[in-house]
Amino acid sequence: MSKGLNKVMVIGNLGRDPEMRYMASGKPMTTFNVATSRTWVTSDGERREATEWFSVVTWGSLAEICHQYLRKASRVYVEGHLQTRTWEDSDGEKHYRTELVASEMLILDSRDNRGGTRSTDDRDYYLDDEPDLPF
Repeated sequence: MSKGLNKVMVIGNLGRDPEMRYMASGKPMTTFNVATSRTWVTSDGERREATEWFSVVTWGSLAEICHQYLRKASRVYVEGHLQTRTWEDSDGEKHYRTELVASEMLILDSRDNRGGTRSTDDRDYYLDDEPDLPF
């Protein structure tokens, strides 16, 4: 049997603060939504924009980092794989939800745009040590 590929990389902004909870096993899980936008020009010369929302799930130490450092509107790079969960509600109706299960997360905000309390070792989680370049 040949192998497949399920890898997703998105850059976008959080739509709300992350929510963290602990599983019965004690393992932390954090969820948040990331919005990505794309623009194009139609054949009539009209500029259009579309936004796609990704439901992101993180586990373990990455979940704790996301909960501690991310806030609504944070700009992030998230990498992982897509996974679809299926469940049945109390009325017997089936529901499906496709989520990006993250294995990597990088905060792309500049230090000036970060709110909230940060620890002194926050530099390990940010990509803004280089100056902004004009290209």
